[in-house]
Amino acid sequence: MLIAFKLKLALACVAGLAGPLAVAPLLSDAGIRGGADGTGQAIVEVRAGNVSYRVAGDFTRNGRQAAAPLRHITFQEPLAIMKHQVSSADYQACVDAGACRSLDRGVVIAPDRPAVQVSWHDANAYAGWLSRKTGEHYRLPTDEEWAFAAGSRFSDDGLPVDNDDPSKRWIARYERESERKPGGGDVRAFGSFGINENGLADLAGNVWEWTSTCFTRHRLDDAGETVSARSNCGVRVVQGQHRSYVTDFIRDARAGGCAAGVPPDNLGFRLVREPQSWVSAVAKALHIARG
Repeated sequence: MLIAFKLKLALACVAGLAGPLAVAPLLSDAGIRGGADGTGQAIVEVRAGNVSYRVAGDFTRNGRQAAAPLRHITFQEPLAIMKHQVSSADYQACVDAGACRSLDRGVVIAPDRPAVQVSWHDANAYAGWLSRKTGEHYRLPTDEEWAFAAGSRFSDDGLPVDNDDPSKRWIARYERESERKPGGGDVRAFGSFGINENGLADLAGNVWEWTSTCFTRHRLDDAGETVSARSNCGVRVVQGQHRSYVTDFIRDARAGGCAAGVPPDNLGFRLVREPQSWVSAVAKALHIARG
C-alpha cells in the first residue's frame, strides 16, 4: 500500500502544470433549487459557448518534455453546475444516511460553509447518493467543464519548454505559484471570494475542487497532436488558484498532495447536473410518487 501511494505521488509530481483560458459564455437564469437537506443548492446554467483550454497532463515529443497544447473546445449544450461548492451540511446529510464517510473533526458543519478535506472518492460517493435521493443525475465536472464554467477566474497556466534546460520550466512554475497569495487555511462562508461572470461563487478561492479528469501522459507528434495517451485514474485533476494533480484518496493536499510554491489549501467539490431525458423524467416522477 505504501509503495503504491508513493508511486501515485511521484507520478503526480512529474506532471507539468497547465491551466485553461476560458472565453466567457452567457449566463441564463440561475436560481434552480434543489438541496440535499433542504438548504437549497442553487444550480447555474451556463449557456453553450467556447473555451480555449490548455490540456491537462504531462506531454513529451521525441522523448523530450513538451508544452501542453492549447485546444479550442465548443460546448454545444448548456452546462448545469452548482453555484457553490457542496456545503458541509449537505455532505453531513449523506453521512447521516450512511452513504458517505464522516468529515474530519475540524470541519465546521454549516449550510454556508463548503465541505472540505474530502477525497475524490468522498465526492464521488456524495454525487451517487444525491442522484439516488433526487432522481437527477449528478456527477463531478470534467476539467474542461470546470474551465468553461470558471471563465476569467482561471487563466492560462501553460509554460514553454527549453529543450536545452528543462529545469527552467520547473523554476518558472515554482516562481509563478510562489507569487500567489495563499488563500488561508480557514474555510470561509459562501460568497467570500466573489462571483464570476457566469454566476458561480468562490472559484479560485481557498478551496480546490475535484474533477473527474484523470492524470494522463501524452506523446505528441511534430504537429502537436496526441499519438498515444496513458492515463492514471488514481491521480485526478483538481482546480483552484492553479491546476494541480492529487491522489484520489487524499483528503488534505497540504499533507499529501503535490504542488510547486503554494499548495492547495482545502479540497472540496461542486457537481454538474446532467440534463434529463424522458426516461429519467419518468423515473424521477415515480421516485417522487413513492415518497
